[in-house]
Amino acid sequence: MSVNSENLERAIVSAIRNSVEDQDIAVAFSGGLDSGLVAAIAKDYARSVTLYTSGKDQSYDVVMAHDMSERLGLPWLHIPITEDNIEARLREMISITGTSSPLTLSFELPLFFVCRTVHEKLIIGGQGSDELFAGYSKYVGMADDELSRAMKSDMGKLITSTIPHETKVADHFGKKLLYPYLDPLVTMQVNAMDLEDLKPVDADSRKMLLKQVARNLGYPFIADKRKKAAQYGSGTMDLVRDVAKSKGMTYSELVDSIYREIFD
Repeated sequence: MSVNSENLERAIVSAIRNSVEDQDIAVAFSGGLDSGLVAAIAKDYARSVTLYTSGKDQSYDVVMAHDMSERLGLPWLHIPITEDNIEARLREMISITGTSSPLTLSFELPLFFVCRTVHEKLIIGGQGSDELFAGYSKYVGMADDELSRAMKSDMGKLITSTIPHETKVADHFGKKLLYPYLDPLVTMQVNAMDLEDLKPVDADSRKMLLKQVARNLGYPFIADKRKKAAQYGSGTMDLVRDVAKSKGMTYSELVDSIYREIFD
């Protein structure tokens, strides 16, 4: 075990333990590496852990999450996203958050459904992992300077745009979101590393340190999981495009029309 992965493992475990110990925890669960590792560690310390996956029936995330929930031995609930409910939830989310970005809205819809549905007050997930551990596919092949700038820019967007959006949603439903990968215990360890330790040389080497932590903790099946972006893995992008098309609009036009209807 490398010193980096050993220190990172301790930091991640501590961050999650400090957040969930003796609490009833909902996991916003995609069945991928980020939320899978969080769930696996949380079950050792929380009073209860329940996994929630929102998405279209038989979508990639739903199928993968069901499989991983069985491997982890944790209760799992599928929260369906359908053509019949997605426009109303999209409208509701825009009203609560004031968000007008079609892309942000599409990848935030699964979490919105989770916040709206679960009875637990605390919701934990894997947000921030891609930004912190160089997980995005666009990072592959970047030169060091370019990679450093891109990662800082994406982390900035997460902190200034995505998390405020999510916080508005959570507050509206009386929930608190936990971000263990953004805990100072974890970010301090990552910021102390050389960029070379994080730099992906190909698709399979993205988030290698996090994958090593999963293997160290005895979860190779988590380390080996492939993940799709939330709006595609959950099937929400296809659904909102279908709804928009049925109205003779593009998805962006649908979002714009809902936004203007609410705020103009």
